[in-house]
Amino acid sequence: MRIGELAERTGVSERSLRYYEKQGLLAAERTPGGHRAYGEWAVDRVIRIQALFAAGLNSAKIAVLLPCMRDADGGPSARATGRLVAELTEERRRIDGLITDLLLSRDVLDEAIGAASLSRREPVGS
Repeated sequence: MRIGELAERTGVSERSLRYYEKQGLLAAERTPGGHRAYGEWAVDRVIRIQALFAAGLNSAKIAVLLPCMRDADGGPSARATGRLVAELTEERRRIDGLITDLLLSRDVLDEAIGAASLSRREPVGS
């Protein structure tokens, strides 16, 4: 498939796909005319890259991580190192902390919304 189709199927811009390629996250073959050509595997790869970016990882970390992830057939990669596992475990702890903070913020907002809703029901001048 061409870059436009991959962009459409994944919801990722063509510019981002070119960036992924430049960073070594995504590889494309070239047609005789010089156009990028991707296999079906690229859809899953781009979705995985997006999920890793959303988790707060940078492109350098993703480039190290991608070859260590399970292949589409579910088989494990032998390229993961103890150091990478430790770094990813620490990244997960960081994300867990962010989730905890966000849940607390949501609770505070819920309280404020509840209080504001109650005050709107009282007659003016009470």
